[in-house]
Amino acid sequence: MTTAPDIDFEALRDALGALKDREKVAERLLASSARHSYDPDTELDWEAPWEEGKWYWPPELVSLYDTPLWYEMSEEQRIDLSRHESAALASLGIWFELILMQLLVRHIYDKSLTSSHVRYALTEIADECRHSMMFARLIGKSGTPAYPVTRLHHNLGRLFKTISTTPGSFTATLLGEEVLDWMQRLTFPDERIQPLVRGVTRIHVVEEARHVRYAREELRRQMRTAPRWEREMTRLTCGEFARVFSVAFINPQVYTNVGLDRREAVAQVRASGHRREVMQSGARKLTDFLDEVGVLRGLGRRMWKQSGLLA
Repeated sequence: MTTAPDIDFEALRDALGALKDREKVAERLLASSARHSYDPDTELDWEAPWEEGKWYWPPELVSLYDTPLWYEMSEEQRIDLSRHESAALASLGIWFELILMQLLVRHIYDKSLTSSHVRYALTEIADECRHSMMFARLIGKSGTPAYPVTRLHHNLGRLFKTISTTPGSFTATLLGEEVLDWMQRLTFPDERIQPLVRGVTRIHVVEEARHVRYAREELRRQMRTAPRWEREMTRLTCGEFARVFSVAFINPQVYTNVGLDRREAVAQVRASGHRREVMQSGARKLTDFLDEVGVLRGLGRRMWKQSGLLA
């Protein structure tokens, strides 16, 4: 007589419930998108001149803040560094959003094309297209060069989006979105900041809140239902992506372009306790969530610590 296999009914019930809930989450996000989506070309005043003496990024979030070099710089030079770092972060955002859009297309390729889950993914892709164009326009308005990532990181991004698992894709999505989102939530209410930069960050924060919800719900589901090998691969690839992201977050060329010694500036940023606290604070909600759903385990966890994003 054949013995029936043991079935984890609780896990099965959770998985089935999550799949039902997927559509409900997507429907709520679609409704929110209908109410709170923006066209940056018409929503923002791109023709207004920059305001004298205002920052382009909160000084406390500028990489050299509270370092010896910071105290040697004039106020004008500090503000200029904030202008270049704002453009560098916008450039990083475009690179990341191009990867994200490809990962989302891969995710929905085999899904039901009439589902709300797929409809919301397409809505998010449309959001990211507008964000990338908005960031590019901000760079142009800033009068700075664009700041692409290094060739190595560019090609590592190409590799990652090719081999990434589905849970890996959503982990990377959250890494790219949540740290920058934390910084932008400090930026858009700050009256020291240029109005156009505040407007760009406000639009991004409002629309990215939906993207974060979508990615968190899907990652929770994937880490519950994916096979073990896929969960293990996710932990490793995302640990490496965290290391790449933490390095790419600062483009050393900004220091040269504001007249600083590049090597000395990079060394002081790496030694800065304030900068380390900024990055860990920006990642804290994310790392708490990733720990909860089982991403921060084993070698992958050690790689996140090496990135400086996990205390």
